[in-house]
Amino acid sequence: MAECHPVAFRWPLKAKLAGAKLIHVDPRFTRTSAMADLYAPVRAGTDIAFLGGLINYVLHSPRWNTDPFFQEYVAHYTNAATLVREDFADTEDLNGVFSGLLQYTGGVREWPFNGFIGEYNRSTWQYARQAERSPEPHGAPPARGATREPFDQLIRSLKRPAALKDPTLSDPRCVLQIVKRHFSRYTPEMVEEVTGCPRATFLQVAETVLANSGRERTTAWAYAVGWTQHTYGPQMIGCCALLQLLLGNIGRPGGGILALRGHASIQGSTDVPTLYHSIHGYLQAPSALARHATLRDYLAAEAQPTGYWANMPKFLVSYLKSMYGDAAQPENDFGWDWHPKIAGDHSHLPMFVAMAEGQVKGMLCIGQNPATSLNASLERKALRKLDWLVVKDNFLTETATHWYKAPEVERGEVRPEDIPTEVFFFPSAQVAETDGSFTNTQRMLQWHFKAAEAPGDCRSDPWFTYQLGVRLKRLYAGSTLPRDQGFQHLVWDFEPDQPGSVPGEPAIEKVLREINGFQTGEPATQLAGFSELKDDGSTTCASWIYCGVFPAPDQNLAKRKQADPPDHVGAQLNWGWAWPANRRLLYNRASADLDGNPWSERKRWTWWDGKRWTGVDTPDFPTTKSPRVLANPAALGLDAHSGASPFIMKPDGVGWLFNPAGLLDGPLPTHYEPAESPVANALYRQQSSPVLKRWVRQDNPLVAAGDARFPYVITTYRLTEHYLAGAMSRWNPWLAELMPELFIELSPELAAEKGISNTGWVRITTPRGSIRAKALVTRRLRPFRIGGKLVHQVGMPWHWGWQGVVTGDVVNELTAFVADPNVSIHEGKAFVCNVARD
Repeated sequence: MAECHPVAFRWPLKAKLAGAKLIHVDPRFTRTSAMADLYAPVRAGTDIAFLGGLINYVLHSPRWNTDPFFQEYVAHYTNAATLVREDFADTEDLNGVFSGLLQYTGGVREWPFNGFIGEYNRSTWQYARQAERSPEPHGAPPARGATREPFDQLIRSLKRPAALKDPTLSDPRCVLQIVKRHFSRYTPEMVEEVTGCPRATFLQVAETVLANSGRERTTAWAYAVGWTQHTYGPQMIGCCALLQLLLGNIGRPGGGILALRGHASIQGSTDVPTLYHSIHGYLQAPSALARHATLRDYLAAEAQPTGYWANMPKFLVSYLKSMYGDAAQPENDFGWDWHPKIAGDHSHLPMFVAMAEGQVKGMLCIGQNPATSLNASLERKALRKLDWLVVKDNFLTETATHWYKAPEVERGEVRPEDIPTEVFFFPSAQVAETDGSFTNTQRMLQWHFKAAEAPGDCRSDPWFTYQLGVRLKRLYAGSTLPRDQGFQHLVWDFEPDQPGSVPGEPAIEKVLREINGFQTGEPATQLAGFSELKDDGSTTCASWIYCGVFPAPDQNLAKRKQADPPDHVGAQLNWGWAWPANRRLLYNRASADLDGNPWSERKRWTWWDGKRWTGVDTPDFPTTKSPRVLANPAALGLDAHSGASPFIMKPDGVGWLFNPAGLLDGPLPTHYEPAESPVANALYRQQSSPVLKRWVRQDNPLVAAGDARFPYVITTYRLTEHYLAGAMSRWNPWLAELMPELFIELSPELAAEKGISNTGWVRITTPRGSIRAKALVTRRLRPFRIGGKLVHQVGMPWHWGWQGVVTGDVVNELTAFVADPNVSIHEGKAFVCNVARD
């Protein structure tokens, strides 16, 4: 965090000055480690084993088993008491896999490039319920022009019998007992054997975390791509969430899990997404393969009858009205047929596989540098198969110049005249050269103002995107083809009202007002919050979670900069605006006990005052719902939850220790080795995730566990002085002087074994490629004793390429096309290599 998120790291340091303990768990000793009270070294890719050990330690702790706070929080605010189906089988029963595993040959299913090697049928992971009845049909879609049935009838048809529970938490099929059995083998001794972390250090971490959790104290966890870039990355994060729920650290101040963002608005780019699999507000992208043929089909497949997602029809219809305006009417499913549908996994890795197979004709590459990205030689091969490539960036990146300066061109393996791709470079304005909003780690929107004019013919991202839409609408204006009606009806009018604006530049505040939403009648009144959204077409809102940031024409709340008084303990509600509803702590109903009283007066945050929920934050709960209101099994939405159900987005109102839905690779986190590892899995017969994604190609080879040709673990990381692939930092001479060349960190023990001297040249090789770097011999990296075997680990930053003031080899020549099954994130944080003096 100190290295990659230095501005945010000031807050842990301020907490440390106030007496907090700072723990760092990481494969490398870094600047963060140097500031920590306790450093726990782990082998890259073994975080679930470490976290699972903490869970096992907590579950067997006398304090946890006797403290009324933990018992009340877990029993009532999690699904610990819920029973799971009798036919569910755990990894403990099946030696490393869950029930329902289907395996494939050739690594393909349905769409040629999705990479699945296996998939789970998740039916056995579901809750045991009262006598199941046949679901009420949501009905065939009415004929065109017919009046639609109310959506609440459809939502009601999704109701299922109540899940069975055991309030005593003793039934072997209740979630708590399943969790206990699942993590029983994650002992301190096993943690040391798998992760390499000394047992004494692990126990010190475990006791510190437990001691700092409870009624009066909370512990927070922070992570970034060190937890995501694995074939089981979401499970790592889920494992931490499970631990935090057991410790009562969710929904309470000073608790939670912080997903650190390394970009100014990476949170915003998932909220208002640049992703393939979701649309605004984390709604599932409509699919041509799923049961999404009509709007009603989509809602029947994706909506929930209980919890706040029962409002999905309001979110979705208002979104479609934002897309297609007056043309979106009940008679045409609010333009549902016009909306793009995905046909499988269209994320980065399968897209480039398809590109390499000649299935993609052109690419708009904006703020990305795939020529230096994962398995970089494969990605450059894919770029050479395009008919056309548009690169919009601040500088001539490696992607813009791959056709005449790539390593394979320099080596004479590829001739520029043989590459058919026509490359266009659009010079881009920097972010400080335009107005707009950032959404940061804590979901807060803050406005930034234009600081300077862009030089020459550089254009901003909003200009490019808006003008592309304007030209596409003009192109399709005269078409009579049904498929082009979506472009014709697309609402795309963001022309500036102020004189003297940059020609063609959209009015950014108009875009934010559109995202916020408004009543569709005259006058078009801005919406004050998402509770005003309707499913009848009377409201428009591009992103329901952002509704409320612009409640009136002159009230852009992202511009607010009014801090709380220094002596006031609050949530800084007048500084910027955080989604949803300017709420700074999600699920904050959990900061109070069953009766609505603060668990701790010292950490009071949200509480019931006898008439309504109040506190220092916006309550994440129906404001006037008494904490003693009982659940109504026949109701929809939040009326189906009790007044003591803090997790309003979950269908059962509680946090999930066990995940019956949502994740494709298991209802509980399980330690697997990375797709490439120097050792066998010490916990299960199953070596790696049985449902990871792998693209089986000759130019994407992987090696089996323990391959002697590649004996070392390698992990990649970022530096403070550079930014991502270097496209924004390697052109800066001051930053280049601070960090001038590529290096590899390795321990003194490995350097001595290989005859490598500090600053000497090293050759690093994986099954995909080979590069050179300078050696940085340092005790920041240490060898581990894993299963009786000495395992060395090396680390490399990945900021270099052949363009810029300083240049170096591309580290991603080494990485593979292998990914997590949920979100297709690559595994760049743990694979294998060999190193030798060069």
